[in-house]
Amino acid sequence: MAGEASSSRQKRQRLKRQRLKRQRLVEEEEEENGGGDVVARSGTLLNLDLLDCPVCFDSLKKTKPIFRCDNGHIACSSCCTKLRHICPSCTLPIGIYRCRIMEEVVKAIIVPCPNTKHGCTETFSYGKELVHEKKCVFSMCYCPAPNCNYRGLYKDLYIHFYRTHYSHMEDKFNCGRPNEAWLRINEKMVVLQELKISDDGPLVVVQCFNEPGGWYVTVNCIAPSAPGVGEYSFDLKYQAPAGGEKQIMRFYSSEMNRIQKVSFQTPEKDFMLIPHYFQDRRNSIKMTIWIHRLQKKT
Repeated sequence: MAGEASSSRQKRQRLKRQRLKRQRLVEEEEEENGGGDVVARSGTLLNLDLLDCPVCFDSLKKTKPIFRCDNGHIACSSCCTKLRHICPSCTLPIGIYRCRIMEEVVKAIIVPCPNTKHGCTETFSYGKELVHEKKCVFSMCYCPAPNCNYRGLYKDLYIHFYRTHYSHMEDKFNCGRPNEAWLRINEKMVVLQELKISDDGPLVVVQCFNEPGGWYVTVNCIAPSAPGVGEYSFDLKYQAPAGGEKQIMRFYSSEMNRIQKVSFQTPEKDFMLIPHYFQDRRNSIKMTIWIHRLQKKT
C-alpha cells in the first residue's frame, strides 16, 4: 500500500511539473508577442491533393461532410452514397462516422491564387481559389496569331500583338463606329485591335465556322473575365452581295464574351448564322461590326 501511495504521489508531482512547464512556455510566447494574443501557428502543406476526396478527386471543401471507416480511410458524402457505404480501400463500412478533424483541417487551409507567380497576391480558403482564378486579372492570355506560342498578361499580350503581328490598318477598330471585317474563308478568323495612341489596344477575334446549315460567326474579346477588362457590346451586320436591304442580317450582343485562348471548336451558342445561299462565290465574307465599350457600373 505504501508503494502504491508513493507511486501515485510521484505521478501527481510529475503532472504538476508538466503543467507549470506548459504555463511558462505560454507566458514566454506572450512576452515575445508584446503581451498580446498568441499568434496562430502556420505550416506548409506540400501536396494539396491530400485535401481532395481520394475517390472522386473533387475538393473536400465542396463535398463535406467527410466520412471515415474504422481503418481511417476517408471519402466525401457523395462517394459514400455511390459506393453504397463500402470503403473502396478495405471494404469496411463507411459513411456513418464523420472525420471531423479532417473537416477542420480543410476549413483552416489558406491557399494563394494560382496566378501568384504572375503577380496576384490574393489568398483564399481551399477550394475557392479556382472560382477567383476565372476572374483574376493576372490570368494568362494566349496570342491568337497562327503558329505563335506567346502568352502573358492581357496588356502585355496586346503590346506583343501590335509590335509583332500588326500589319494592316483595316484590322483596327474604333469604338462606337462601323468597322469592316473581312473574314477570309481559308483563315477562318480575323483579329481586330482597338485603335489607340498606345500599343496596348484590346484584341477582338471574329471567327467563322463552316457548318451544314451555313456559316457560324462569333465575336470574342481576348481578356480575363476580370471587372473592367475587355467589357464590350457589339452589333454585327452582314449584307448579301447585290441583295439589297431585304437580304441584311444583324446580330446584337449586350455583352461580348471574353476568352483567354482562341478555340476552333464549333460554338453551341452566341453566334450569327449566315446561310450558305446568302454568301457569294468569293472566298471571303465582308461584315460590318460596331463595338461599344460598356459603361462602368457605379
